[in-house]
Amino acid sequence: MLAAAWSLGLLALAASLSSQRRDFVAPDHFDRRPDLEAHEPDERDSGSWFSFARARYDSEGGPMESFYVYDGRLWERWETDHPQADENFAFRLGELTKIEVNRRSIVLRLTDPRLFDFPFLYFCDVGWMRLDDAEAQALGEYLRRGGFLWVDDFWGEAEWRAFERAMQRALPDTPWVELPMDHPILSTLFPLDGVPQIPARDFAEYMPHDPPEIHRQPAWGIQQVRLRGYLGEDGRLLAVATLNTDIGDGWEREAYGEWFFERFSSRAYAAGANIVLYALTH
Repeated sequence: MLAAAWSLGLLALAASLSSQRRDFVAPDHFDRRPDLEAHEPDERDSGSWFSFARARYDSEGGPMESFYVYDGRLWERWETDHPQADENFAFRLGELTKIEVNRRSIVLRLTDPRLFDFPFLYFCDVGWMRLDDAEAQALGEYLRRGGFLWVDDFWGEAEWRAFERAMQRALPDTPWVELPMDHPILSTLFPLDGVPQIPARDFAEYMPHDPPEIHRQPAWGIQQVRLRGYLGEDGRLLAVATLNTDIGDGWEREAYGEWFFERFSSRAYAAGANIVLYALTH
């Protein structure tokens, strides 16, 4: 009942914003967080420590597609769960491992020349993502030159196809592969029996996954978590996708309650630590 009411409320709000908008234009009457630019990389982020870098990208569509309204403000898709998820994960990664971790979250465009200073890159909520020619070329070069990409928090067939189209432009000769749930990336440090399925906070008490109606249609297969990857010519794992789960919400919402932390956040942190360690050692 709560999930249905929440979905209907957002759909009504989206309809009131616009019924015609097809490309992202941020409505100026919604509050935006003023400190976004403070998360761009600078000299404080260079050095021997690990920085968790998030890609900023554009999305196609209008309200509830390229952007949405939640908690009283507008969110672009790329910034879902930011910055709290990134900062919480950086803090916990420093606790769980011996990695020296930069606690500042980093956000940068794919065309930023500083991209190559960060060996690990995170994409979030990519179900409406679009890359222009320069961005696709930069991403492909980044991955071929040793960078690693993790894509999280997207659900269903249509959102996967959007990401796949972008990757076909970045790595045109590299098809994706289905990875088994016993892949070493899931047991680098903590032994997991698969990718944990973590729903958005609003649904966590009622169902193990997001409801299909809040995602891009068709949302087939949303109940089953998938682990997919792109392999380089030498067999190196260039990118991994955790589909039909929101691991970032497990980080962001760790203070939502002890039950949430024990059921979701603990496994979300384990998965994140495993993936980062695998990326840095392979």
